[in-house]
Amino acid sequence: MEKKDLQTLAESRDLDELVTRLKNTAYNDAVSRIVKPITAGKIELALRDRQAERHNTMIRASGGSSILFAYYTKFILKNLKIILKGKILGITQEQIESSVSLRAEELIKERDITVKALVAKDFDEAVNSLKGIALAQEVERAYALYNEKKQIQMLDLYFDKFFYESLSRSVKSSDDLSVHTVCSAEIDFYNIMSVLRGKFWGLDENQIQNLLVPQGSGSTKEILSRMISADSIKNALNELLGTKYKELVPQEEDPIDAISKFERAFEVMIYNNMRSEFVRIFSFSTVVAVTRLLDFEIRNLAAIAYAVEQQIPTQSVMEKLIVKET
Repeated sequence: MEKKDLQTLAESRDLDELVTRLKNTAYNDAVSRIVKPITAGKIELALRDRQAERHNTMIRASGGSSILFAYYTKFILKNLKIILKGKILGITQEQIESSVSLRAEELIKERDITVKALVAKDFDEAVNSLKGIALAQEVERAYALYNEKKQIQMLDLYFDKFFYESLSRSVKSSDDLSVHTVCSAEIDFYNIMSVLRGKFWGLDENQIQNLLVPQGSGSTKEILSRMISADSIKNALNELLGTKYKELVPQEEDPIDAISKFERAFEVMIYNNMRSEFVRIFSFSTVVAVTRLLDFEIRNLAAIAYAVEQQIPTQSVMEKLIVKET
């Protein structure tokens, strides 16, 4: 979707008008199923259901690609994050249920895991319900570190680690070098952001190392080690000045601003990398790029829905979107 189309959507006076405008796009089938009263949350869930359906179709069309399936697990991990965070924050069962959709799980006949966590009476019981699944070890680590640091974002990092480890294993088993190029930047992004966030939260070096996804390059490991040992967020970022990511490094003194600007710059770079894959017409990396670009588009639309609901100025939300600049 072009920037001008997103601008038109962001200029909607209310959610009813936004849905009406979305009905004139490829998302007509998704938003037409929304039951009133319309909320930004319902719009996002409808869009993500459609995204899961398209993604599942691509997996089947590719013969069951492990790389595409790794990306597919993000739907399930997102639900588990929402559920566990809701249990921690004491959000009501009704509110948590209204924030998740099990469509992605239904498509691959894996509802049980998410449902068990969803109906658990509290955080501890939800964590226990996940024992015995592939994600269990990372959940246990997130649980222990959350109890120590009381930073709810720990859940994001450990769930993301599970995803990126799965992606890394799938990429390593692929002979398509274009896929390696596309996905390695995503894994670098996770590792670098984990170091920066870990340092910001005061994790020790071992705790940060436990968050990292192994990479094949020895130079990458060395840079990450130097970042972990740096005495400040700024100096950690400066370790990247001798790498291919040097143009992304901000010079803000404030650690929150520095992390935020670096994160956005890296995501914009990933977005542009995915767009550039369309020159490889017959490459599997193009399929991966389509999947990821759809994810960016849904994020943009969800942000617009929230902004319209909260009456946030159009210009403010447009500045936050990741889109092709004209």
